[in-house]
Amino acid sequence: MADQVARPAGKEPAEQTRSEPTFVPASDIYETQDGLVLLLDMPGVDKDGVTITLDQRVLTITGKSARHAPSDFSLAHAEYRDGTFERSFTISEAVDRERISASVKHGVLKLTPPKAQPASARRIAVSSG
Repeated sequence: MADQVARPAGKEPAEQTRSEPTFVPASDIYETQDGLVLLLDMPGVDKDGVTITLDQRVLTITGKSARHAPSDFSLAHAEYRDGTFERSFTISEAVDRERISASVKHGVLKLTPPKAQPASARRIAVSSG
């Protein structure tokens, strides 16, 4: 029996724009005294497969996974599919954009955007004229 997908009348499947699947990685966000910690699950992604951009206040994370199997073995079972992971977050102005750090280990990306330091009071010189 063939698998059939039930669709509302008049609804066609979405156009596929990529040749591989795109996943939204599961994430946890924690606030610490110094800033935030974002953890994103991206199985099969290493540091060379991750791209992180910050444009205006939108933090976009993209990761590309690749199967890492020895060449003389054949895959018997897989619970993860290869593809692209993509997720965007809008971050607060209270984040220090210049000191955001990131690391990846065992398929988990860790981002640490620190809180911006409050502006200190300063004296403004007045010129004549």
